[in-house]
Amino acid sequence: MKHRDRIRRGAIPPSSSIPGPSFARGFSLLEMMVAIAILALALGYLYQASGGATRNLRVQEKYAHGVELARSLLAEYSTVSAGGVDATGLHGEEYTWRVTSAAVEFGGERAQQALLHSIEVSVSWSDGLRRRQVALHSVVGVEK
Repeated sequence: MKHRDRIRRGAIPPSSSIPGPSFARGFSLLEMMVAIAILALALGYLYQASGGATRNLRVQEKYAHGVELARSLLAEYSTVSAGGVDATGLHGEEYTWRVTSAAVEFGGERAQQALLHSIEVSVSWSDGLRRRQVALHSVVGVEK
């Protein structure tokens, strides 16, 4: 006779009717506390990682805007007067810019009528506690 058949006929009482200590099948309080602590640590690291990614994205957006502003200023000053240029300005509320130029020296001497000027365009902005800056350098012609 199989074990299953003996239980059905009543020869062996089901386990719920066996006298003795009854143990609940499940997790203990200690196991639950450890699981919750591990979950809290994992969520903390996940929050920290997503915050860092958001911060990096914001920095890259501001940097890209600063580079585009510098490129547009360089295009605006594609030629300069013989005396050079020294201009500053404010773009929006957070970007400051400066454009400076000087005559190009050939062979260690500055030519009387310089035809080329080296130009520097710098754009700076504040990013939290840090001051960030991008600078572009080029050579431009003199206006005739």
